[in-house]
Amino acid sequence: MMINSMSEISEAVKARRKSLGLTQTQCAQMCNVGNRFFSELENGKETLQIGKVINCLVMLGINITLNNREDV
Repeated sequence: MMINSMSEISEAVKARRKSLGLTQTQCAQMCNVGNRFFSELENGKETLQIGKVINCLVMLGINITLNNREDV
């Protein structure tokens, strides 16, 4: 899946959380972030700290791959 916006990241996070059968609170605890941060992540807030976003993706088992556009 190619990601072009924060809303696409939020959709992937929400889908993964639901597939794992977890609540937002459970995911927030698992990712070591607050409930508000996790809610904002799932709602596509554009100004979240990238380090925390990456940590949440890793903890949820979502892989991140970066490619140069000319290599795709």
